[in-house]
Amino acid sequence: MSISRTINFICIVAGGMIAIYAQAEAQQNTYLLIGGIVLLMFGIYRTSRNIPSKYDKQEEETFVKNEELDED
Repeated sequence: MSISRTINFICIVAGGMIAIYAQAEAQQNTYLLIGGIVLLMFGIYRTSRNIPSKYDKQEEETFVKNEELDED
């Protein structure tokens, strides 16, 4: 596991734990909740940057071929 993936994983887990902890208290700490959500979203963003888009692939050949119509 590379360092970047480890950092992403730690951000996601820590952000989730902080957000849950901020929600669990009787008196909710809004700033702690926002910080946890920001850390969680930062980790998710960094992870999603490395996932390739399905539209980046070159078009695969299909069984259906286009035929030009002859105009007589």
